[in-house]
Amino acid sequence: MHGLMMDTPLLITDLIRFADRNHGDTEIVSKTAEGSIHRYSYRDAHARARRLAKALQALGVKAPDRVGTLAWNGYRHYELYYAISGIGAVINTINPRLFPDQITYISNHAENTALFFDLTFVPLVEKLAPQLTSVRHFVLMTDRAHMPAQTSIPGLLCYEELMAKQDDRFEWPSFDERTAAALCRRTATRSGRPASPSAPRSTAGSGWTTAPACARGRSSARSASPSSAAARAFPPAARR
Repeated sequence: MHGLMMDTPLLITDLIRFADRNHGDTEIVSKTAEGSIHRYSYRDAHARARRLAKALQALGVKAPDRVGTLAWNGYRHYELYYAISGIGAVINTINPRLFPDQITYISNHAENTALFFDLTFVPLVEKLAPQLTSVRHFVLMTDRAHMPAQTSIPGLLCYEELMAKQDDRFEWPSFDERTAAALCRRTATRSGRPASPSAPRSTAGSGWTTAPACARGRSSARSASPSSAAARAFPPAARR
């Protein structure tokens, strides 16, 4: 006999949909790599995440492709977390404080098909690009005004230009909640220790249980670590 209370997968996109529906006017505040303070609402974030999902698909990203990020905890990184996992692909957040050869190893081992990165890391990516053998698309997380005049990064794309080509008419797909969604490494050693992918089920479950007031629709979160699942669903600010 099976239980009858719930028969829907726990997906990461459920979190942003809930935030949009119940706390749509609540602000997300972050400091950008360009130096300014950015403010927008959960409703805005959800709309942009849907546009980004379409942009990723236009680049050919699909399940179970891995997409790497070298970025601070700003609003564009926030959008990437939902857009990548929301289409069934896997976000590979890489610690930018690691040594260059460690970053190269992590990206190649994950076989990342695209790399999104902040302006801060343009010099680093210029150095690493020839060694990132699986990356087909390099995307700088900025607008046209802040794109470098010259760079050695092949086919460098502008994040905001990719977004501008899409609208937000997108329905998040439903898939197995055990599908890999995020790929993180505790170390960057070549010891043979495998990376540990997390699934929507564990991330969404953690988000609901660590933000119980939000889960009951009573309030928005006041504080949370930006690295936690709850913060990704209900962050007071995406901190750098």
